[in-house]
Amino acid sequence: MRKIYLTLRALLLWAVSGIHFALVCTFLLFLAVFIDPRKNDLPQRVFFRNILRLIGVRFEVHRSLGFDPQRTSIFICNHVNIFDPFVVYSAIPQFFRGFELESHFKIPIYGWLMGRFGNIPVPDAPSRQSLETMTSRAKKALDSGVSLIAFPEGARTRDGHVHLFKKGIFNLAQKFGIPIVPVSIAGSYQFFRTGNWMLYPGKITVYVHDTIETANVERTDLDDLRRRVQEIVSMPAEKSLQENPPEG
Repeated sequence: MRKIYLTLRALLLWAVSGIHFALVCTFLLFLAVFIDPRKNDLPQRVFFRNILRLIGVRFEVHRSLGFDPQRTSIFICNHVNIFDPFVVYSAIPQFFRGFELESHFKIPIYGWLMGRFGNIPVPDAPSRQSLETMTSRAKKALDSGVSLIAFPEGARTRDGHVHLFKKGIFNLAQKFGIPIVPVSIAGSYQFFRTGNWMLYPGKITVYVHDTIETANVERTDLDDLRRRVQEIVSMPAEKSLQENPPEG
C-alpha cells in the first residue's frame, strides 16, 4: 500500500513541479533578454526555493558562525542529484555562480541561458589553452565580487557517499588566495537518487561551514587542504546515511 502511495505522490509532485519549472524558466529566459541576471538575483532565488517546496521536501539550513557571508569565496559542495543547484541556491545567502561543462553551453537556449547567467565553462577535453581560458573567466568573476561554487567529485553520487575530490578547484583557490567555504548536503540522497525517479518524503539539511583561508597555503599543502575540506563536507552526509537509510 505504501508503495502505491509513494508512486502516486511522486507522479503528482513531478507534474506540479515540472509545470512550475517550465513556466518560470520561460519567464526568466524572457527576463534575461532585457535584464542582466547577475543584477537580478531575487526572482531566481524565489524560483529555486519554490521548486524545493513543490517537490515535497522539507528544507533546513545551518550556517556556521565562522562563515563570512560578505566575503567573495569558492564554495565546495558534495554532488548528490539534479536538485543540488536548487538546494545550494536556497542555502547560500550571497550571489554566486557555478562551473558547467563546456558542451552544455552548446545546447540550444539552455547554453545561452547558462552563459547569460554567468556560469563558467569547464572544458570537456582539457588542454592547456582551454584551462587557461577557464581560469581567466573564473578570476574575472571573483575579481568582480561574484563567488563560485564547485562540485569537486565531478559526478553525482550513486551510493550516497561522498567520493574523492578532484584537485583542480583547490589549485585555483590557492592561486588566487580566495577563501574556501565547505558546504554539506545531507538527506538529499534519501529523498531522490540518480537513476531512480521516485521522490521519497524527507528533509534536506545544508551545512555551510567555517570559511577557510587560502592566502597562506603553499602548493605543497594543497593535498592536505583537499583532504581536510572533503572530511568536513563528508561528515554530515555520511552521518545522515547512517541515521536515515534510504527507502526502496
